[in-house]
Formats: sequence, structure tokens, C-alpha cells
Amino acid sequence: MSIICTGSIAYDYLMSFPGYFRDHIMPDKLDSISLSFLVDTMVRQRGGTATNIAYNLSLLGERPRVMATAGEDFPEYRDWLESNHIDTSLVKIIPGIYTASFFVNTDLSNAQIATFYAGAMAYACELSLLDLREDLPELVVISANDPGAMNCLVSECVELGVPYLYDPSQQIVRMDAGDLRRGVEGAQSLFLNEYEFGLLQKHTGMTTEEILSHLEYMVITLAEEGAMIYAEGETYRIPVVKPEQMVEPTGVGDAFRGGFLRGQKLGLDWQTCGQMGALSATYCLEQRGTQNQVYTISEYVQRYRKTFSDDHALEVLLRN
Repeated sequence: MSIICTGSIAYDYLMSFPGYFRDHIMPDKLDSISLSFLVDTMVRQRGGTATNIAYNLSLLGERPRVMATAGEDFPEYRDWLESNHIDTSLVKIIPGIYTASFFVNTDLSNAQIATFYAGAMAYACELSLLDLREDLPELVVISANDPGAMNCLVSECVELGVPYLYDPSQQIVRMDAGDLRRGVEGAQSLFLNEYEFGLLQKHTGMTTEEILSHLEYMVITLAEEGAMIYAEGETYRIPVVKPEQMVEPTGVGDAFRGGFLRGQKLGLDWQTCGQMGALSATYCLEQRGTQNQVYTISEYVQRYRKTFSDDHALEVLLRN
């Protein structure tokens, strides 16, 4: 299964607040809210939904392609991605524009307040799968991106008969209900966290049963409660892998997607795919930044087997 990851390429500015946001929010003053948080630390990291998912796939031996737009500050990032076996030939550089930027502040409870600057991502609609008719992938990941570009990708995947994983996540609040419906109705699968799934249902008016009727499978991540997979009329509960340390949650969901998709590529069962996602997520949680976790496949398999039984199923990962 060849995979194209679409979505954002971004730089993440990660900040840490040594308190709790909830202590400074007055519910009776929400109509005039004015907050400023003095943070202890800030670092700039490589990020973006498309590249985060691609990086986690590459750690497990996959060779994904990234199809996205980036700014004139991208060359160093491109070199790093290519050095990690990620194909960036479909990335378009937008002259005179900076790469998208994600500013996120995390408090002591891992609650987050974030702002996203689109930058070059706003030009993502200039890319088209129709240009790849002779080299189509077996799966397209449609993750958070310019809303117009996401809608175009949905239409193109349907036209070309290419299965796609629909992951609108942060863009649900910016997208039209009809577009979200079409995204779900044409998808092979849907990935969201629990809160995003509630938003999707609110905006589209679709019930869980109606959503599932259009999909081969759906994955809903539940933070510290793990994840749920709905597939083939069954429900699979995926537990978390206990972290050695909890550092920063940004990118954990993208890591889950990467681990899960690699298991699916190898033909593993739903439970194992979900547990691979959970382990990939924990590796990300243990580092600051979305692409700083590093491990060998043998280390990954060894750690997996400390938590889960696989009956030697992951031997296929070691061989590939």
C-alpha cells in the first residue's frame, strides 16, 4: 500500500505554562475574555499533520510521499525529511511566503491553547491528485489542511477511485457542514479524537450509526483512555502504553495514525494495528516536539511485547 500524506507542513512553537488555564478562566466573563500567559519555555520544532504522520510511518519502515505546500524557509526541513526516507517530490514551495506556523501553549494538566497561521498552507489548493493519474497511491491521508484543498482532495479521490482516510480534526470548525458530510460519505476511514468527533456530529447532524454506515472503519482516540476502533461490525478498545515520562502531547494523535497505518499496510488485525498506534503515540508523548522520537524497529517490537502479546505477528514488521 503506497501512501500519500496530505495536510499541513508547519513549524511548531511549543510553550509551557507553569499553572492551569482553568484557574484563570471566568465563565461569567467569556464574552469579554482577555488572557495572557507568561510561559517558562518555548522551542521551535518541525511539525505539520502531513509530515508528522509521514515521519511516524517512516520510523516503522514505510516510505510515504508528502503532498503539501511549504514556504521559502522549507529547504532545511526538506533535507531532514529526505534523510528520513520521506519523499518530498510532491511538495510545492510558495515564493515569498513562510511555512505554516503552529503556536501552542500547554499547561500542567496538558490542556492546550493554540493558534495556527496558515502561511503557505493557504495555497494547498494549487496541488492536485489529477496530476498523478499515472502514479496514483493506494491510500491518501487527508489531514488538516486548507479547507478548500481538503474538499478538492475528497472530490479527486472519489473521481479517481482512490481510498482516503478522512482526518479533518482542527479544521472541523472552519468547514461547511455539507463539505464535512461529503468527506465522511466518500471516505474509506475516519480518524478523530473524541472531542472532534462530537464537533463533527454537531456540525453535520450525523449519528454515529450513520457515519459508520459509510466507512470501512473508524478510529476515535480518547487521550489517556486509549482509543476505540469500529470495524466490520465490531468494536475494539485500545489501551494506552504507559509512558516512561510525560513530556508534551503535541503530535500524539499523528503518531497514533502513523503506527496504525503501518500495521494496516502489513495486513495485521485491528487490535494489533491499534496497539501499534498506541505505542507510536507514547513514543511521541515522551519527547518535546512531534518528530523527535527515535527508535529502531527492533526496539519498537521489543517494547510492544512488554505491553502486548502479538503471537509473533510483528515478525512481519522486522522483515519489512
